[in-house]
Amino acid sequence: MDAALHRADRIAWDPVARPGGKSISRVAVLVTGLTAVSTLLGFLRDVVIAAVFGAGAELDAYLVAQGLMNIVLGLVAYAMARSATPAVSREAAAEDNGCKGHTGFDVAFTLTMVVLGIGGVVMAIFAGPVASLLAPGFDAETTAAAATLTRIVLVATVLVAGTDLLAALAQSHGRFAWASLQGVPFNLIMIAAAGLFGPRYGIAALAVGFVVGSGARLLLQLPPLRSLGTRVRPRLQLKDPGFREIAVLVPAMLVGSAVGNVNTLVDRAVGSTLEEGAITALSYGWRLVNLPEQLLIASLLVPLYPAISASVRDLTELRRLVNRGLSVTVTILVPLCVVLAVAAEPLVEVAFGRGAFSPEDIEATATAVLWYAPALLALGIRQVVVSTAYALGDARAPVVISVLAMVVNVVGDILLAPVMGVAGIALATSASLVLAAVANAWLLRSRHDGVNLREAFVLLLRAALLAAVAGAVGVVLASLVAGPALMTSVVVVFGVCGTYALGLVVLRAPEGRVPLDMLRAARRR
Repeated sequence: MDAALHRADRIAWDPVARPGGKSISRVAVLVTGLTAVSTLLGFLRDVVIAAVFGAGAELDAYLVAQGLMNIVLGLVAYAMARSATPAVSREAAAEDNGCKGHTGFDVAFTLTMVVLGIGGVVMAIFAGPVASLLAPGFDAETTAAAATLTRIVLVATVLVAGTDLLAALAQSHGRFAWASLQGVPFNLIMIAAAGLFGPRYGIAALAVGFVVGSGARLLLQLPPLRSLGTRVRPRLQLKDPGFREIAVLVPAMLVGSAVGNVNTLVDRAVGSTLEEGAITALSYGWRLVNLPEQLLIASLLVPLYPAISASVRDLTELRRLVNRGLSVTVTILVPLCVVLAVAAEPLVEVAFGRGAFSPEDIEATATAVLWYAPALLALGIRQVVVSTAYALGDARAPVVISVLAMVVNVVGDILLAPVMGVAGIALATSASLVLAAVANAWLLRSRHDGVNLREAFVLLLRAALLAAVAGAVGVVLASLVAGPALMTSVVVVFGVCGTYALGLVVLRAPEGRVPLDMLRAARRR
């Protein structure tokens, strides 16, 4: 009886074949490895930028300029790419003798380029007034700098949009490697722009580097499409069935994308009323917190999203994939959340504490990291359940929840920032993401029976128990280590993660086997 149960449990956790004949686990390991190179280079980029510019008014202006560009990008490009994936994935799964083309995708691509081209021009014209509106705490000089930088980075709008759409097309056909490496040329160019040209030309070097790097990212999406024989042609056949399927998801996706960007813009608007460098501290704090999600969980979802999209008619398989995604997310992110909370200041010092990045900048950024830490787990869980809802064609529920979470974030910013400063803005973000994760999971269960809430609750309860024990160990170790920040960080990381892993073994938790299953799958031929 025990042996039979063990075999059944192993079957439940084994990976299944996905597009291209590869398992989710195998592709996830591949994507994670490739993404690691891009992500670590991205982190090095931020380290160089922090060392050259510090957390001051110049970098605050650049970050606001990026936010203005993201209004255009977020409203169209990301939403269109996400909307296209389910339809193109199903079309790709039905192909027998190579790619025959995707008319609906071609129409979506053409419309996106046209809309973003027009939107970019309009945004450039009104960059000054919009910068004043979105950063009311800036002085006249910083506002003018933000407007100038906005006009430069807006050139990259169509480049970034094209990258997102072409990467989604390749991923729908099971081609993940090139998209995972797109950050390599971009980050190398940005590092050169900051390190070589920043000291001479100032913050404008970053904006120009952003445009050049975005062009390099776009070029990297062409090889996989060429190998597939896929050609994207300009089309405006708005009545095409494939495009109509994509278009059904777009409005809700647009709202969802806009909500995310509004949160960031409000955070920066309120941050502009705090001390100089607050926007940079928030941005770099979030960058450090979000690094594990980008490196690990987002990499998992690259193959998981098309797989779920192709399995929507098989509820048992869909729930298995969702359970697998949640298990990996919780198992990896919970101990990292604990590490970020316990060792926020030494981690920030190791990451950014050099050059123009002062001790005061380190302290402010560490405060943001501490209060952002709970958001890491919430973001990972939300990614899994929202991706599943989108694959099922249900974008309305996630959007409604996103709007509610946005209200929580905005109200929290306004109420908490005057009292807590940077910590208040970070806390508001964490609270909104936790709300979004819980509500989306509940609606996925109630509307589609797409997640087993009992299993999810047991998973989180076990994780909370182990996190408490691992956190106590981390606090003790941090208090005992009197060495440099690097030593403290290493000791806390190994202490917390080792304790958490040992707890999984002692409790015989099934999710403890998921990373091992992924590694075994990656070695299979």
